[in-house]
Amino acid sequence: MKRFICLFIAISILLAGCAPAKTTQTEISEIPEQPDEILETLEESEEYRTLLSPENQLTIVRKPSAADYSFINPGKMKELPIYNSDSDEMWQIDLRSSDLTKLDLSERLNDLLNANFDSKTQWPNKLPEGFDPEMIMELGKNPGLGIRELHKKGITGKGIGIAIIDQGLLVDHVEYKEQLKLYEEIHCIDEVAAMHGPAVASIAVGKTVGVAPEADLYYIAETHGIFENGGFEWDLSWLAKSIDRIVEINKILPKGEKIRVISISLGVGGNMNGYEQVFDSIKKAKEEGIYTVYVGSNPYFGLGRDPLKSPDDINSFTKGDFWKKQIYENDRLLVPMDYRCTASPTGVDDYVFYKEGGMSWTVPYIAGLYALACQVNPDITPEAFWREAFNASDIISVDNNSQEKLGKIVNPIKLIEKIENIK
Repeated sequence: MKRFICLFIAISILLAGCAPAKTTQTEISEIPEQPDEILETLEESEEYRTLLSPENQLTIVRKPSAADYSFINPGKMKELPIYNSDSDEMWQIDLRSSDLTKLDLSERLNDLLNANFDSKTQWPNKLPEGFDPEMIMELGKNPGLGIRELHKKGITGKGIGIAIIDQGLLVDHVEYKEQLKLYEEIHCIDEVAAMHGPAVASIAVGKTVGVAPEADLYYIAETHGIFENGGFEWDLSWLAKSIDRIVEINKILPKGEKIRVISISLGVGGNMNGYEQVFDSIKKAKEEGIYTVYVGSNPYFGLGRDPLKSPDDINSFTKGDFWKKQIYENDRLLVPMDYRCTASPTGVDDYVFYKEGGMSWTVPYIAGLYALACQVNPDITPEAFWREAFNASDIISVDNNSQEKLGKIVNPIKLIEKIENIK
């Protein structure tokens, strides 16, 4: 039952969008006492866990086990779903951890190019010409738009802390294990690693997937509400507590290793209980020099992409999948979103290719980019970052047969150059 709950939470976010293990510890001079209001949640429910680091240490408090997605398409698949471009349904063709070995897919290129699949997907011998799952996954790992050129220059987020508040994390995944400095849980229902957490962590700091592959990662797994009476009731007070926890942790970090940005892949709105507390906590974080990025925090949107083309080619990008039918007014910064390959929760060296990311995938991209900006200019502010991001952006045609323009597309190389030169 829990695996379906975890998937429900993950999809909701995409649309909206025991004793601690003392591994990978970092000794620090002191850590604030655990707030009483957080400690009290330990008795609230056996389903929702709160596990914090012991005094004077930053720890990995628990290691959620890998997820098993073989239930998505149990047994050998007998047919492949048909992709409907007119439908707004997400994940029409979900082939994660599925066995397709009995199928003849030689004439199903369009359907496969609109599918989700992972390292555990078993492919048949008969695949369409031009469809190479490994090649598509490798292209999808690239954060794109010249980010890797910045990495070659040593602009990797080194010395900058990124905090993420999301679902249960597969803490030992090769993409971010070395970058992970802290894993705690606050009101968390996830027993095993969820699909959302490894994805956002790898997009932010992943070795091959990430925008800021040498940034330090501080992670809190948290559930944004309570399941009861067959439904889910939003309660963002736990999210606020998680932000407050990050602020307290940041106070005892060395000067050159501070957390500069929090990534929350969720839209925070007035229809959610506790949203006022979240904005209060975000304000406190800002006073401590920490910028919080969430869905709707700033004017940005996500891009789609041709999965067969290089993400470094700006002309490979398109409108994002969920807004492809909308007229775009060129009033938001556009960053990569769809057709991304990220860390998978199914194994420490597994990857998953998502045809659609939703706004959830844009948030850690922005957070990673802000970390790069902080590395080259420690005095950068969110306001200056966004001003220069818009000034450095590019505009392209939506397609070869249209006069409609697509912009403003982020240009990471120009952006970092501008931020380096701010006096």
